[in-house]
Amino acid sequence: MSEELVINEDEELGSDELYEHYNFSVDKGQQMLRIDKFLMGRIESVTRNKLQNAIKAGSVLVNDKEVKSNYRVKPLDQIRIVLSTPPREVVIVPQEIDINIVYEDDDIMIINKRPGMVVHPGYNNYDQTLLNALTFHLSKTHLDEPTIPNLVHRIDKDTSGILLVAKNEIAQSKLAVQFFEHSIQRKYIALIWGTPKESTGTIVGHVGRSAKDRRVMAVFPDGSYGKHAITHYKVIESFNYVSLIECTLETGRTHQIRAHMRYLGHPLFSDATYGGDQILKGTTFTKYKQFVANCFDIIPRQALHAKSLGFIHPNTQQFVFFDSNLPDDMKQVIEKWRSYAIQIKDDNL
Repeated sequence: MSEELVINEDEELGSDELYEHYNFSVDKGQQMLRIDKFLMGRIESVTRNKLQNAIKAGSVLVNDKEVKSNYRVKPLDQIRIVLSTPPREVVIVPQEIDINIVYEDDDIMIINKRPGMVVHPGYNNYDQTLLNALTFHLSKTHLDEPTIPNLVHRIDKDTSGILLVAKNEIAQSKLAVQFFEHSIQRKYIALIWGTPKESTGTIVGHVGRSAKDRRVMAVFPDGSYGKHAITHYKVIESFNYVSLIECTLETGRTHQIRAHMRYLGHPLFSDATYGGDQILKGTTFTKYKQFVANCFDIIPRQALHAKSLGFIHPNTQQFVFFDSNLPDDMKQVIEKWRSYAIQIKDDNL
């Protein structure tokens, strides 16, 4: 099938979680009106079909209770809605690209994304993306009724690991609510420069685009700009000059872990965007510099992997959990640093 599919793309979103949240307080003088018609008049560029799917998915609450499409809005009703937001319109051309599909059913797909692959088309990346590959895959497996892949979150081009994709709008809406409520369980593994003073900790600080460089996310601890962001971290292993950590996300802002760890003073190893591609810890010995350069050659990207994802399945309502192994480049670099740390310890005995 050569059919082109159209989705949305928006590189200015301040989050890797693709949803919008709305709260409405109904006026005292509001006439009784079907809720889908009421919301159509208040949410810009939303279709009635999308609203009805959101209502079916339980993403629309009136006075904290789920309602049906025929519910009639009453004065003083309190309405909350979570809508999935696939980004600004671009054309998705099906392309046969090798991807690692960990799991698939009628409602969801779990992908173990390789580093270097962009999730969806955008500026300077118009094809060869994960969505191009998924569109091709679904065109082959759903011949009678082509299925459009629906993103509910995303990870950076050079970050590897687990990514969740919905195969219909109702599943997408139900998953968007879980992301909004922070009930999704997400763990990342990262290699960072140095070792935090505390072996476990929580970083709280708004994350937003830097005024100096729109490609970089900055941390605003006073909450003056950006979006609320929380990252929990735990040191797994220290290798003298770098450390292996586990990060658990409560929120999913763009570059959240990368920005938060730089703010803490421990940028991700080999992260060129946030200064991790320089020697930030260690000695001035030539042999050490060469060792680090060799590590950079092995992993010419930020050392970050989306390790696992747990959530309530949108159809079965059962908790499901997916885990993944570290990619080869991270394994190799971690082993090199582990061996180097042992060597230093032996030399000092």
